[in-house]
Amino acid sequence: MGIILDYVINATAQYMEHMPKKQRKAYGQFFTSRETAQFMAGLFDVPADKSEIAILDPGAGSGILSAALVEQLQSVQVLQKIHLTCYETDEKVIPLLRSNLEWICLKSVTPVEYKIISENYILSQVLEYNHMIGAIPSPDKFDMVIGNPPYMKVSKDAPEAKSMPDICYGAPNLYFLFAGMSLFNTKEYGELVYIIPRSWTSGAYFKSFRQKFLCEGTLEHIHLFGSRDKVFDRESVLQETMIIKMKKTHDKPKTIAITTTQSNVDFSNIITFEAPYNIVVSGEDSYVFLVTNEREVRTLELLNNWKHTLPGIGLKMKTGLTVDFRNREALRNEQEAQAVPLFYSQHIQNGKVLFPIGKENEYIVTEQSGLLQENVNYLFVKRFTAKEEHRRLQCGVYLANKHPEYQKISTQNKINFIGGSRELSECIVYGLYVLFNSTLYDCYYRILNGSTQVNSTEINTMPVPPLATIEAMGKELIRCHDTSETTCDNIVRSFIYAEDRGSEDNPERIASAS
Repeated sequence: MGIILDYVINATAQYMEHMPKKQRKAYGQFFTSRETAQFMAGLFDVPADKSEIAILDPGAGSGILSAALVEQLQSVQVLQKIHLTCYETDEKVIPLLRSNLEWICLKSVTPVEYKIISENYILSQVLEYNHMIGAIPSPDKFDMVIGNPPYMKVSKDAPEAKSMPDICYGAPNLYFLFAGMSLFNTKEYGELVYIIPRSWTSGAYFKSFRQKFLCEGTLEHIHLFGSRDKVFDRESVLQETMIIKMKKTHDKPKTIAITTTQSNVDFSNIITFEAPYNIVVSGEDSYVFLVTNEREVRTLELLNNWKHTLPGIGLKMKTGLTVDFRNREALRNEQEAQAVPLFYSQHIQNGKVLFPIGKENEYIVTEQSGLLQENVNYLFVKRFTAKEEHRRLQCGVYLANKHPEYQKISTQNKINFIGGSRELSECIVYGLYVLFNSTLYDCYYRILNGSTQVNSTEINTMPVPPLATIEAMGKELIRCHDTSETTCDNIVRSFIYAEDRGSEDNPERIASAS
């Protein structure tokens, strides 16, 4: 065992030595490791009654995933033939792919019949996908689809983007167009296994894709990597990546398997968790919540009992207004006539917003209304944090009465701010601080978004209590004179308990979730 994949891996390594990464990156081409390919191939359930199987490998590259799957199928005794279709447009790698597929045919116990399609995977199926005149009435469908698609953004006017208008919003990334087309290519009850970035699981940008993808198919398995630089380790790729297994069916299971490893070489050291499907895939925007343990499930269950969102109660998180490097001529290091404060993430310290702090360019002189906002109370939240940091949500209370000399202020675009249609009272701002400084909310956001960026669109979809409850939380924090994470946790926990959200019979649920 292993002779098929070993040969393809070694041939690919030789190719990589002679083909610079810069050239491969132009195609969004990053090769799958042996261990990852074997794990992905092992996720398929082989139908017991099939003597022939049709496999699709879109964006096949050198054929690593095809080799792993064919090798996995060698032990299936009822199987009499494998039909393998590979799409690949890179003329430099196609000879290697053909050579590897010939080796697969030669060494496979089960006869393999293959074809390489060098046409654009998306554009070649535009008529069939959109059910247009001239489409093939019964296009090929596949039992198994395995893929490591190209990771590359294209413009909103690119032919690929226009080919799949039902799932595109703005400038799409090819990886989710490939995933959407691959599910279209999958037979009813067939299976799809893909390794793709995690970015599709949340946010408005991928909403249409998620809604269609998760309507026409069911997630059966999610695999997460603890380290983003260990997935394509030979490629030096920094990418939050995941492996998904989909089944082409409308039937939704009770649970979904979520597994975790630190890298792509330790699949023997794997952590497995069975999560409720309706917790993982939920909401009208079909977000995918990547929970890995019971604590995270309890966090979602507790907070999802609150049915409001910030916009629903007259509040909204927005991104800071000023891109400083585009407005250098307006920036000042010190106070002068007409200058107003320009707040950066460095001004957010220990739950407060401190100003001035002697930072370069912390004032701005401008008449552009788009760069200025009213000097009223806000909650400031950092947009970016380091992956290693204890918290993803890091916020500070900004009170306008601390700087009464200004009518306007500005915020740099690396922070977010929460304001309202009407000026927020101090109690409401402190109440927002209680929520966003709590462990529960930080945990919720980490589950919702695996990146280190705090996205205002996603924050505006998170559940929050009624405005009166937020105000009461703020009053309690002011009374305590303690803005620590522990105090915020205790306040949030006490309100959840008091509102009888399923916790009176089992108060440990709330304690453990925090």
